[in-house]
Amino acid sequence: MQRYAFLLYGLMGLLLAGCGSSGGDQSAGTTGQPTAGSPPAKKFTLGFAQVGAESGWRTANTESIKAEAAARGIELKFADAQQKQENQIKAIRSFISQGVDVIAFSPVVETGWGPVLQEAKKAGIPVIISDRRADVPEDLYTTFIGSDFIKEGEMAGEWLAKALNGKGKVAELTGTPGSAPANDRAKGFRTAIEKTPGVEIVFSQTGDFTRTKGKEVMEALLKSPEGASINAVYAHNDDMALGAIQAIEEAGKKPGKDIIIISIDGIKDAFQAMVDGKLNCTVECNPLLGPNIMDAAEKLMKGETLQKRTVVEDGIFDQSVASKELPNRKY
Repeated sequence: MQRYAFLLYGLMGLLLAGCGSSGGDQSAGTTGQPTAGSPPAKKFTLGFAQVGAESGWRTANTESIKAEAAARGIELKFADAQQKQENQIKAIRSFISQGVDVIAFSPVVETGWGPVLQEAKKAGIPVIISDRRADVPEDLYTTFIGSDFIKEGEMAGEWLAKALNGKGKVAELTGTPGSAPANDRAKGFRTAIEKTPGVEIVFSQTGDFTRTKGKEVMEALLKSPEGASINAVYAHNDDMALGAIQAIEEAGKKPGKDIIIISIDGIKDAFQAMVDGKLNCTVECNPLLGPNIMDAAEKLMKGETLQKRTVVEDGIFDQSVASKELPNRKY
């Protein structure tokens, strides 16, 4: 009997040892929870196709997405399209072939997304659109998360009309042609200044949302006959405005005084330019969309239905509040 009891206890010990090592991470302890300092467990995979790295705003947007995914233990497959739609489409098709759980992207331009999003739908992969809209049927995406670009343009137009006392000639530096923010910020601005006939757009050209191109366009304008009449600049983003400021200074004029400048995004460099008296006003467009995107993705993984649009609220800041607000800027 003692012999049988000994064998029975031995067998039980082997079984218990086997349960304790069946694919488990021994560093997790008996509770199965990660130890302090270990990364969170992977929940699901999200593929994100980013526009590029064309501005300070975009850099902050990318950092927010990456940081939030890491904090939640979501495996992120990230692609930088370098501002080319064909690169984004290629990235999305790659995500589909890899079988990611959710796809999210910020469209370079509004049109041309139907076929690839149909492929995602056929593969059963939900799609989140962020920052910029895509002109596609609503059944091809689950939700759009972003700012109201038309409202941003309207805020800029209303502020500038007052700053010019109802009369002035405006040079407009537009964003990437065909993109939602470029289209809508132009539309909203025009809607606002229509109420003030004395404010007139006499020049409009793309700076492609980059500081370098914004400077190039402004340099060329200031050397042209029509450049002499400009007393205001409306830039679709801060980076183009900051480039224009460099050009204005190099032309021997004082930005913010000789030429009033308003732009959109609200990045830290823009607030510093306001503190320095070179930029007059910026309309905020919050880039920190990582939490919103990950919230939406997690809800999709739980089988929840999302509202078709989540609007991110924005504000407007001029030189009078720049010094106070500068330390609070996170991007």
